This record gives sequence, structure tokens and C-alpha cells, in this order.
Amino acid sequence: MALDRRRINGPEDSFPPVFDSDVPHWSPADPRKGRSPSEIRPIFLQPGLISQANGSAYIETAKTKIACAVYGPRQSKNTAYSEMGRLNVEVKFTPFSCARRRAPMRDAEDRSIAVAIHQALVSSVRLDLLPKSTIDIFITIIESDGLDGCVASGSVAASTALADAGIELFGLVTSCAASVVGTETWLDPTEEEARLSNGTLVLACMPALKKITSVWQTGEMKVAEAMGCMDACQEKCTEIHSVVAQALLESAKT
Repeated sequence: MALDRRRINGPEDSFPPVFDSDVPHWSPADPRKGRSPSEIRPIFLQPGLISQANGSAYIETAKTKIACAVYGPRQSKNTAYSEMGRLNVEVKFTPFSCARRRAPMRDAEDRSIAVAIHQALVSSVRLDLLPKSTIDIFITIIESDGLDGCVASGSVAASTALADAGIELFGLVTSCAASVVGTETWLDPTEEEARLSNGTLVLACMPALKKITSVWQTGEMKVAEAMGCMDACQEKCTEIHSVVAQALLESAKT
């Protein structure tokens, strides 16, 4: 019996599958593939791409691509009266965001990233001006290149989306990750570089106020190494702050 193919419309173009053996691995001759230890990946940031949301932002750093939407502030229902507003953060991975396909449901990684981003942002939002109100932040990770990069980029995208929504902030939050590889400190590590490291640290701060909002550290790291990572991240956060401010300024003009 012949197969009826008329009801199955295949794609116009096809691509061969990518296996782990096809991906270029770390080489001692060029450990960072053209990047110096203190260099971060180029950042593309565009606020206001989701028209249905009160505020939104899209950020892309090489293989890390994240979209963020902010809804609110809106009145909380079925909750007791509170003089302080609430900030909710929800993170979801697309099924095709990682090398191995993810199930379309929340897991421990989603929650841990959401908690880290919430800690980075909550102290920057003027929740005291929003009694009995809720601000919902929805982050969709379209492509992931390591959890540390997702936390850092997600924090930057969420703070940009909050500013795009017109919510009053103490200051813009920027974030950067650093890994200790041997005796060097590598900024903005990829997933492959993070696997080579002894430990990774993600720092979030408000450069305009010179205040640190969150420090998220994984793996083993000595005190001196952690302090060195924090200093390096704080310096780069100042540069990222200018990128975020410029993106918001250009978006306001258009």
C-alpha cells in the first residue's frame, strides 16, 4: 500500500542534525576562541518588542537569546492587603533551547534561575509606591549557553523591560558572570567554559548607585578568587549599564 504524502507538507529546507562530536571543543592553543579573559560577548538589546506587554526587552549575547515581558502593576486579587507590592518572576525554557530537547514543563533549573533573577531585581523596584499591586515578569529562554549566562542576561533584560514599562526604579540593574579557570578569571563564560572552571560567580548591581543587589556563586572558589571575580564583574557592569541606557534612549526616541 502506497503512502499518501499529500497530507504531510514537509519543510522547504532541511538541515543535518548536529551531534556533540560536530561541535568544536576547547583547545589549549586558543582557550577562549578569540576572546581575552576580561572580554565579554557582544550584547544586542532591544526594548519594546512585545506590543501586548506593558514593557518588554530582547537580549542576545552570542548563543544566549532571551525575551522578557512585564505586565503590571495591577491589583492583586484574593490576597491580603499589603503596603508593599509584589514582584513575580517566571522563567521558561523553549524545548529547543538546549542541545538536548527539554520537556515543556517547569523543573528545578527554571525555579533556580527565577529565584536568582528575582533577588537581583527586587531591591531596585520601588515596591513601596505600589500597595496591593503585583508586577509579573515572564522570561522565555529561546537559546541557552549555560545557566550562569541565562541569569546574567535575564537580569539585564528584566531590568530593561521594567524601565520600558515605566515602573519607577531606584536604578537599572546590570549583571555579569565570571569563572575561575586555573589561575585566570574569565568573564562572561559560555557553557563549555563554565564546565572547565572550578567555580562561577554571577554579580548583579546598580552601577549608578554603586550598590550590589545579588551575588550568585556555584562551585568551589577561594575568598580571594571570589573577590577578584566580583571586582571584575562590577567593572563590566558599568559598561553594560551604558549599553542598557543607550538602548532605552533610542527606544524612547522611536
